[in-house]
Amino acid sequence: MKAMMNVEQARFNMIEQQIRTWDVLDDRVLRLLALLRRENFVPPEHRALAFVDMQIPLPPHTHASQCMLEPKVEARLLQELALQGHETVLEIGAGSGYMAALLASQARHVVTLEIEPALARFARGNLQRAGITNVEVREADGSQGILADAPFDAILVSGAVASVPRGLLEQLKVGGRLAAIVGDQPVMQATFVTRAEQDGWRTEQPWDTMAPRLRNFPVPSPFKF
Repeated sequence: MKAMMNVEQARFNMIEQQIRTWDVLDDRVLRLLALLRRENFVPPEHRALAFVDMQIPLPPHTHASQCMLEPKVEARLLQELALQGHETVLEIGAGSGYMAALLASQARHVVTLEIEPALARFARGNLQRAGITNVEVREADGSQGILADAPFDAILVSGAVASVPRGLLEQLKVGGRLAAIVGDQPVMQATFVTRAEQDGWRTEQPWDTMAPRLRNFPVPSPFKF
């Protein structure tokens, strides 16, 4: 019982001390973070770090991008995508499956792409154990998106890129939103692109953060916002 209380206290502290203080104030997001058990998506050897303000490495960790992002970054990306229950979402970089689980809790259907076979299996197992049935994990290189399944209401790039490929932006519906972390160390920005019209995109970069660069994305893209 004491161990359970300690976990719940750690979860509460994460929400109140890390996430709420990072301008995540949406009640839907805060309630979801309290309910969805992040620790069950963390590799067993790192479970004690589940609520710590840090990136958590994921096996086989042969590339820096194989990690869970900090809880506050995950929460703020989710808040600013402002998903609706009828929407379809593409995630690039499944990792542990935790971000896909958050997305799926606020959307109708999520497809998440993972280039590393071991991580795709890990994410799939975590989602199944959590009883989340509206996520499809595909083992695939996500840098090109999935043209055959487009368009999407929202696309989340769960990591950093030098720039957003135009091919991904074209997989958004008109009115759709893409979220990514864009730039080069030591300066990266959370970037939100809305497809305002068929051939027009609107970009906002409201806050700075850092994340590992994802594999296989072009450097740089010639597309300018």
